[in-house]
Amino acid sequence: MREARRAFCRFWPLTRGDRSRLALIVACVVVSALTETAAILLFADLTDHALQAGSLSAFWGPAAAWLAVAALGALVGYLGNSLAVWTAERFVRRLRAHAFGHVQRLPPHFFQRHRQGDLAERLTGDVEAIEQLVVSGVVGSIGAAFSAVFYAAAAFWLRWDLALATFLLAPLFLLAARRFAGRVKKASRDERVADGAITSVVTEALGNIVLTQAYNRRRDEEARLDTEARAWQRAGVRGARLSELYEQFVEVVETLCVLTVIGLGVWEISAGRMTLGQLLAFAAFLGYLYPPVRALGRLGLTVTEAMAGAERIGEILDAEPAVTDPVRPVPAWPVRGRVDFEGVSFRYPDAPRTALRDVTFGAGPGELVVVTGESGAGKSTLTALLTRFYDPSTGTIRLDGVPLTDVPLDFLRENIALLPQQTLILNGTVRENIACGRPGASDAEIERAARGAAAHDFVAALPDGYDTRIAPGTAALSGGQLQRLAIARSMLRAAPVLVLDEPTAGLDAVAARQVVRPLRRLMAGRTTIVITHDLTLAPDADRILVVDRGRLVEAGTHTELLAHGGAYARLAAPLPGTIPLPPPPQRDDTLTLRW
Repeated sequence: MREARRAFCRFWPLTRGDRSRLALIVACVVVSALTETAAILLFADLTDHALQAGSLSAFWGPAAAWLAVAALGALVGYLGNSLAVWTAERFVRRLRAHAFGHVQRLPPHFFQRHRQGDLAERLTGDVEAIEQLVVSGVVGSIGAAFSAVFYAAAAFWLRWDLALATFLLAPLFLLAARRFAGRVKKASRDERVADGAITSVVTEALGNIVLTQAYNRRRDEEARLDTEARAWQRAGVRGARLSELYEQFVEVVETLCVLTVIGLGVWEISAGRMTLGQLLAFAAFLGYLYPPVRALGRLGLTVTEAMAGAERIGEILDAEPAVTDPVRPVPAWPVRGRVDFEGVSFRYPDAPRTALRDVTFGAGPGELVVVTGESGAGKSTLTALLTRFYDPSTGTIRLDGVPLTDVPLDFLRENIALLPQQTLILNGTVRENIACGRPGASDAEIERAARGAAAHDFVAALPDGYDTRIAPGTAALSGGQLQRLAIARSMLRAAPVLVLDEPTAGLDAVAARQVVRPLRRLMAGRTTIVITHDLTLAPDADRILVVDRGRLVEAGTHTELLAHGGAYARLAAPLPGTIPLPPPPQRDDTLTLRW
């Protein structure tokens, strides 16, 4: 219960703004319980004075009162239940937005450790489970408690001795729930983990459908899904069996209680100490009493199931962002674009070795700096630090002489346009994909950016032009065309600092040439840092930096570094089209037939 209290206290603040509605819902539940109590008492009155006596005149008064009480109960029940559903959905929406907003601030390595499908399951199914703990659970437990008190009080009012005898069996409900709680929690957590695993397998398979089909991995993917589905099935069946076993046990206990009441009631009626109406009313009160008592016992199982979701959401919310906004941020200023790395070293969390060691260089407005080196040398880490996905372990990075740690994140990223290695496409129209570079841009500005990126002609030729819908992995556009849309997005952003990470990666020679031309327009007048293996832009660079095992080993112009004959000369030697092809195999005129 200590864990449940901690989880409740953690998520309860999200009900702020809805607590008056929760109070109204509880009031509706209380009034509903009172109307049901009154209806049972009116039923007893009808039985003793109208049914047994056969008096029609004694029927109308209690009947009218019963109908009025039933109508009031129906109205209050409808209002309370409708408001409860609305409040519960508002809580789910608020909690999901809170968790999703936190996830978006987490560093890249967090997403490398967690499968996307599992994160999606946490933000959907697990969020809804927490609602059962914080909103529905609170309303349900308060309503059940009031109902139990009213029905028990009415039963005691009718016959306290019979009530006392039957209530002695009530603790069995709570005892049974406590016995089942631990096993239900484990089954619920296993089922939620399996749900996340299934979602992950499906999303990964669909995202890699080309690999699946090209390498005949269909059966392998089906086997992966089957393995996870079997784990989900085992956990689901185990949880269902435990819940059903609890329900059946409770049914037996309730039956035992009702039989006890009927037996004692028959004895009391035979002795003339109880009327038939009183016995029926007493039995009805017990019939109404045990469901809320059972609900209170079932609440323990509900809380246990919700705790599995609360733990998984808590793991997300407990993950710390790698960077945060400064406590005392510098005020905004017109950024010129001067970038300086001063003795920067960095190691990724839990990484075995340092990614960058004592890197120092600078780049000013209008300069093109090309950073190259072998794969894994640490080149892309420079972009992660410059855009503040991470902060350096040691050293300082400055923008116009201001340390990045003093610059608000939003302001920093508005002034640095990143063109990542992977061409990122949103599920939306071409217009929306370009406009995300600067939300609120006009259609004319979007088209101007597309023209500057040499994308307007092929976009205009699409079936719906700029309103053509595209999605990640679309086959409607080539890799080069998608890259030019990304360039248009960066042009629209008009940031003074431009960071290009492998801008021609995955493109053939023709597509690369088509991309380089708009890239040169994009770089004009900006501080441009290009991370690349493709040295097409190197001859035009103001400075080339060669990174090897996290260290800056060479710096200079294309001509200077070639003359030096060092690491850059080795990288530049096998330029595209100059790699000698192996000689063709010697022809064998002997025809060999294989059957």
